[in-house]
Amino acid sequence: MRLLTVLLSLLPIALTAKVTTEYTHTNECSRKTQRGDTVDVHYRGTLASDGSEFDASYKRGQPLSFTVGKGMVIQGWDEGLLDMCIGDKRKLTIPPEFGYGQRAMGAIPAGSTLSE
Repeated sequence: MRLLTVLLSLLPIALTAKVTTEYTHTNECSRKTQRGDTVDVHYRGTLASDGSEFDASYKRGQPLSFTVGKGMVIQGWDEGLLDMCIGDKRKLTIPPEFGYGQRAMGAIPAGSTLSE
């Protein structure tokens, strides 16, 4: 019974968490990204709490290539990179529920909100 009470108390948090998107550059196109598309993405990952950078493809000089919607990246990317045109730029704010949750990942503390 105690577990059920805890789960029910967390339900409003889970239902309100979402990835937010700031459109920084948009293009017109006839076909936008969909689940199953392979994309190449340059990114700069920072912690929303203090802006510290934990990773950046720009520093490696090579974008990350992955298939959208296949779980190859965090859920925030799988959702936040849908409906884009080639050349679009977005800033995603990804709550822990759509990032790494309550587990630490390298320089990313457990429970972190990410800004990409």
